[in-house]
Amino acid sequence: MPTKRPPPPAHRSAAKAPRSHELRIIGGDWKRSKLKVLDKPGLRPTPDRVRETLFNWLGQDLTGWRCIDLFAGTGALGFEAASRGAVNVLVVEQDPALVEQLQRTQTHLKAEMVRVQRGDGVAALRHSGAAAWNLVLIDPPFDSALFAPALAASAATLAAGGWVYLEAPKAWQDADLQGYGLQVHRHLKAGAVHAHLLRAIVPSAEPAISAGAA
Repeated sequence: MPTKRPPPPAHRSAAKAPRSHELRIIGGDWKRSKLKVLDKPGLRPTPDRVRETLFNWLGQDLTGWRCIDLFAGTGALGFEAASRGAVNVLVVEQDPALVEQLQRTQTHLKAEMVRVQRGDGVAALRHSGAAAWNLVLIDPPFDSALFAPALAASAATLAAGGWVYLEAPKAWQDADLQGYGLQVHRHLKAGAVHAHLLRAIVPSAEPAISAGAA
């Protein structure tokens, strides 16, 4: 009689747990603290070099700032801001697994200034009100159509002297941003990533009218 083959081990048919790796916070109070990065399609944490450059542009010390991270993912940008003194950081994410990981990170770091919100980042920005934020962080999936609506909602929510960080697969020029009331202050290309620090366009003062004008 033919010999029957034994059944495969149970672990071969079991569902695999999501893989993960880690990145580290670069500076501030939580410098070198680890953030878990889940292996999720489309999740693309901001590279270390780009994060370091961004916070160099911003001057490192964000004491008293209010920040919103519209497409948080790992939360690297939002937690970096909180690590440097931001007092109110809202991180928004739609994916439930990523939201749970963000909540675990918030608890682990005892980051009371960080609020984790599941939902639409652009909608959260639109409901923020005028002059709500010193820093708006925009880093959506590169293949999404979220850049335009996020930029459109940004300028109206900036406090005086506030900034917008934009991470994109292409360089955005002042001509592209004019309709959103923004302009480029700094730009960096690192591999496939274009990092931009934007600010609101300040209307030029109208020329004074002389007393003798008709």
